[in-house]
Amino acid sequence: MTDVPVLTRSPARAPASDMIFLPGGTFRMGSDRHYPEEAPVHRVSVDGFWIDPTPVTNAQFRAFVRATGYVTVAEKRPDPKDYPGALPHMLQAGSLVFKPPRGPVDLRDWGSWWRFKFGVHWRRPYGPGSSIAGLDEHPVVHVAYADAETYAAWAGKAVPTEAEWEYAARGGLDGAEFAWGDSFTPGGRHMANTWQGAFPHENRAEDGFERTSPVTAFPPNGYGLSDMIGNAWEWTSDFYVPRHASDAAKACCIPQNPRGGRADESYDPGQPGIRIPRRVVKGGSHLCAPNYCRRYRPAARHAHPIDTSTSHIGFRCVRRDGGAP
Repeated sequence: MTDVPVLTRSPARAPASDMIFLPGGTFRMGSDRHYPEEAPVHRVSVDGFWIDPTPVTNAQFRAFVRATGYVTVAEKRPDPKDYPGALPHMLQAGSLVFKPPRGPVDLRDWGSWWRFKFGVHWRRPYGPGSSIAGLDEHPVVHVAYADAETYAAWAGKAVPTEAEWEYAARGGLDGAEFAWGDSFTPGGRHMANTWQGAFPHENRAEDGFERTSPVTAFPPNGYGLSDMIGNAWEWTSDFYVPRHASDAAKACCIPQNPRGGRADESYDPGQPGIRIPRRVVKGGSHLCAPNYCRRYRPAARHAHPIDTSTSHIGFRCVRRDGGAP
């Protein structure tokens, strides 16, 4: 696992004046209608906080790297002691890249469409020879949790909790299915960058994008926040547990600014030999489809290892000091 280095915040990256303040409040978190890890619906309260209106873009992350010389997790060779039993030739710098198969595959086998490729990182999102030229306003991807946390600290911000993220994504529509209401495509309009067609082999790109999209390509939610749904998953700071806590019996007992589980509760039980904590990612991505991973909703959540970066996970930041940015 990678320690988070302490970096001096750059004056050029002082907290952005375009952050949006959410006054906080109580809302119904989770869902009882979809995946079991989203249940049960329970009331949660959050204090007011500032949040970035979009995910961190390639241009913003480039400014951070130029100012600090930071090297992302995907650009470093993994430490063998963290991966007992790993094949030595696989312990090289790289990241996971989506590669669609030529035809239908078993949807239980994610290895049919994901490839770990050497030399892949945020600047080379599809492999050596690829680049982010022309993608300045797309979300930065191939960022592990330490990368998101380090950027946030440098910018004078933080990675949001799961409760803060979901509260923001709902846009004031407490209990609505999507960030914009209860219809996925109201009036036939695509409201987020998701997958159209039979995943993972048929991508009709009816929303105009085959992979990631500019972070303001789709309408913002009721709080003025763009890309809370689709495009790229976003890291939260909560360790993953497979189920929410039950709803409070009395209004006086509603959790205030709740946090997720402990690191030692978050390990993947399917990989007992590897003790890499998992944190919650939210929002779904351009790879979420009606026939697979219908997690393009505020309540949806997924566990992801903190050391693993992919071509469809990014992040945004918050501030909790209550003052204007």
